[in-house]
Amino acid sequence: MLQRLDERNRDLLVNVNGKLVHRDEAGVSPFDSVVQGGDAVWEGLRLYDGHIFKLEEHLARLRSSALALAFADIPSDEEIVGEIRRTLVANRMRDGVHIRLTLTRGVKFTSGMDPRLNQAGPTLIVLAEHKAPVYERSGLRLITSSLRRFGPDTLDPKIHHANLLQSILAKIEANAAGADDALMLDQRGFIAETNATNLFFVRGGVVMTSRTVACPEGITRATVLDLCARHGIPSRVDDLSLTEAYRADEAFCTGTMGELASVTEIDGRVIGDGSPGPATKRLSELYRDLTAHEGATLIAGER
Repeated sequence: MLQRLDERNRDLLVNVNGKLVHRDEAGVSPFDSVVQGGDAVWEGLRLYDGHIFKLEEHLARLRSSALALAFADIPSDEEIVGEIRRTLVANRMRDGVHIRLTLTRGVKFTSGMDPRLNQAGPTLIVLAEHKAPVYERSGLRLITSSLRRFGPDTLDPKIHHANLLQSILAKIEANAAGADDALMLDQRGFIAETNATNLFFVRGGVVMTSRTVACPEGITRATVLDLCARHGIPSRVDDLSLTEAYRADEAFCTGTMGELASVTEIDGRVIGDGSPGPATKRLSELYRDLTAHEGATLIAGER
């Protein structure tokens, strides 16, 4: 899975603290906290026909993460939504768009890690791109990474922070193995997530996913669990071992950038019959129907 440049993105306008700049000219200060130490929080949003799906939940998670990192200043939801709308309008975007929203602790008056050096307020970056869901629907191949996900006693995964080195190292392992992504375990040896997504498994008609011990509180993950509850699909949240993954009838991963995508091979073991299963297909259809009818309106027009 290698993303390619969409020509519509060649002349994007990027929003950095309210200033709309061509993608080749946009930049942040070398004194910004995200440059100095990856000191930032972020969210991925998706625009469907003028509507952002689960916008309120994403903004709540952004605020929660910033509070956990003791950001002194956090823009209001209204300010953030206003800058997202300005960015979409400036780029004439309405559908099939992924938005990466980054909030940093801001610019320091001198280099150093001490947050007391941050006295200029936060930096808000809105990057909107024409981007379809990034995963193939026919099935992904995963390998188990040698890296373990941090637990809440080291770096709590409930903080949606911008320090992604652990994920990047796992992705390097997957690339070297010729796999699409890497499955990651927690410190106890249970399944956490992939380097980029939450994981689900289906066995005997029951949809299963890991507890949020060493993986983020995924918004697409929560949506899938809610869809299971709404439509009478049995589900279970528990500690899951690799054995439970290998013997699953189906597997799929979830995330805003890729929505729902089937996993058909893990560590050389074919999952089920090697093709997307019925539960995966049904939940994918239910999710698509939800995104077609729900969401916060940012760009007015017929739906």
